[in-house]
Amino acid sequence: MAAEVTQSPKAMTVVQLIPALHAGGAERSTLEIARALVQAGHRSVVVSAGGRLVDQLEAEGSRHIALPIGRKAFSTLFTVGKLRRVLRELKPDVVHARSRLPAWIGWWAMRGVKPRPHFVTTVHGLNSPGHYSAVLMRGERVIVVSQTLRDYVLRHYPKLDTARIAVVPRGIDTEAFPYGYRPDDSWQQAFFEQYPQLAGAPLLTLPGRGTRLKGHRDAIELLADLEHRAIDARLLLLGADEPGREAYIAELRELIHERGLDDKVVISPTRSDVRDVYAMSDLILQLSIRPESFGRTVVEALALCRPVMGYAHGGVGELLAELYPAGRVPLGDREKLVERAAELLRFAPPIPPPRSYRLVDMQTATLALYAEVVGS
Repeated sequence: MAAEVTQSPKAMTVVQLIPALHAGGAERSTLEIARALVQAGHRSVVVSAGGRLVDQLEAEGSRHIALPIGRKAFSTLFTVGKLRRVLRELKPDVVHARSRLPAWIGWWAMRGVKPRPHFVTTVHGLNSPGHYSAVLMRGERVIVVSQTLRDYVLRHYPKLDTARIAVVPRGIDTEAFPYGYRPDDSWQQAFFEQYPQLAGAPLLTLPGRGTRLKGHRDAIELLADLEHRAIDARLLLLGADEPGREAYIAELRELIHERGLDDKVVISPTRSDVRDVYAMSDLILQLSIRPESFGRTVVEALALCRPVMGYAHGGVGELLAELYPAGRVPLGDREKLVERAAELLRFAPPIPPPRSYRLVDMQTATLALYAEVVGS
């Protein structure tokens, strides 16, 4: 559990809007802010279609209201009136939209609600610019999760007042990812019994969903290039084996076989023990071929004192430039990728304990922003 957030003098009611509560960075941030609101003595409500994180949300003191405000269907328009009735009942101080369609539903629903709530938005990703995405620029304050994302927003929406933009990076719980943590012997034994092909050599781990944008092919080619240099290593594609991605996984397995790496690569489903996996890894990879808005994996791994290597673009490149420059590699430069991996496996520069990008910093900054708009 992160450090407790200081209680604000005036209790607020904050309603967060998000499509669903299954998994993902925006969903995790929703729960983290909801928890901070409750700890600080505020009323926290989340409106979504539901999902596996609802039980945790409610156990931590927030209320969940089930409405399919993120479903891309004509019927979603009928949730406007339902949400308006919810807002009239709750009389929230702040409505915080974290996704485009919920933001539109919330914007329309607030019409006719008196007193009108303050509207805050978060841009979590590098959304395609245009009218549909522009609703996120309507917030009294527009939160972006990185400087990369701030630059992107201003490039595509130059009329947006820079004073309304707040850069609030995501943060990680340093108690959940303690510096220098190592899993115990029983966990290690169970892990290598499950994946015996990963034992006996340095482990490279690339966490990410089962989509080609995450750079799985680049990671496989990297392992092959290390083999050609007589550097023995193993590769875990953590979380890539997802339902509905069978064709893509078959492609990856074919490439693994072509490179003669069948006994050195594991493609796993999502695991709940990523902290232990990261801590056991000799090098964490972040090879997304499209720029990402932040790159929480980078911060989590460095918090555990594990080296990270990634492409120098987007939020990942921004984080590496600040926190671990030795891990930056030009996008798509295969030669530089294998050279840098070999260097980091041989000797990784020291990693200091984290002093930024902490969960409590993100929670404190967000609650202060709420208090600011309510006070204005």
